[in-house]
Amino acid sequence: MQTKSKSGRAFTLPSSDEESGINEGIAEDADTRELTDEEFRRLRPVGRPKAETTKERITIRLSPEVVEQFRATGSGWQTRMDKALQEYLRTHSQSDIERLG
Repeated sequence: MQTKSKSGRAFTLPSSDEESGINEGIAEDADTRELTDEEFRRLRPVGRPKAETTKERITIRLSPEVVEQFRATGSGWQTRMDKALQEYLRTHSQSDIERLG
């Protein structure tokens, strides 16, 4: 059966016969077992925790000099660039920003 994930990725679910075969394989393997519903509930998500405030993904064109300077600072350069822009916004008015264009 063809279905889609929340992200829109298409995948095929096993048929009833395939599902039975999978379950038989699990039952025959002493090192493998299916988790209970309670065990599934206790599992913790993998990966970094969700941020309280998420950032917006955009596409932007920057001068090579700007990108080079920030990249040269190593891992986390995009976060540092975001912080530099935030600092600029704190110290400049809307009309200052408009004059740049």
